[in-house]
Amino acid sequence: MMTVGEELIEQGRQKGILEGRAESVLRILIARGVRMDDNTRELILACRDPALLDQWFDRALTATSVSDVTSGA
Repeated sequence: MMTVGEELIEQGRQKGILEGRAESVLRILIARGVRMDDNTRELILACRDPALLDQWFDRALTATSVSDVTSGA
């Protein structure tokens, strides 16, 4: 059983991991020259679903448009 402090630390760690995944998706898109508006950038950064972020990451590797990544979101 975790203490309250340990739970807060774990929540912070998980949040950091998810933020890092979202930033990785953006970095790939930027590196590939895929243009996006501020709303899409915020959508990606606000995502806290690890499975969806993994899906977006995989799609970003070959995407030619942002809709290739976020379609169905």
